[in-house]
Amino acid sequence: MKLILLGAPGAGKGTVAKQLTQLDGSVQISTGDILRGAVQAGSDLGKQAKAFMDRGDLVPDELIMGIMEKRLQDPDCKQGFLLDGFPRTIPQAEDLKKLLVKLGIKLDMAVNIDVPRNVILDRLSTRRTCSNSKCQAIYNVKSMPPKKEGICDKCGSPVVQREDETEAAISHRLDTYNKKTAPLIGFYEKEGMLITVNATSSEAVIAAIKKKLAA
Repeated sequence: MKLILLGAPGAGKGTVAKQLTQLDGSVQISTGDILRGAVQAGSDLGKQAKAFMDRGDLVPDELIMGIMEKRLQDPDCKQGFLLDGFPRTIPQAEDLKKLLVKLGIKLDMAVNIDVPRNVILDRLSTRRTCSNSKCQAIYNVKSMPPKKEGICDKCGSPVVQREDETEAAISHRLDTYNKKTAPLIGFYEKEGMLITVNATSSEAVIAAIKKKLAA
């Protein structure tokens, strides 16, 4: 499958993507993970991106499109891919459309995961991430805490609250999403490839996607 997952930060795009990869071997492509890895590694891209990410702002398109063109040509994408958190703006969507034509790739659909703002605020402000860039396991202090407080179950590294997941940064990210990213729903609706799922559980979202793919 070749999907775009839309939805505000904290809507559950990453969780849905990880579960979908287990269905048919498609790979999850999250620009957030790629960028955070670059920041941790101290690469040129990471240094450029860090200032934007720390403020909760969007990373400039030219940085993102360069990453995506390279990534979509990797061998593991031949089986299928799930774009998690990309595109984020109409110009990115238009650039992606051109890029996919250039690469001879056809998308199956764009999935809009619609979750209430109060649920997102609660989810993100209680989320913690493994500080090891090679692990980055995600926990939640309320619903899924690590077995030992502050320590990753998988690799033993410290578990931290990301700078962009404080309440102030989350509110800023949601406002940025509503202003710049929400219009993508209309873009993909016009392209005739949008489905919207109003659900807070990943199981319900995946069921809706499987139903649509089978139609």
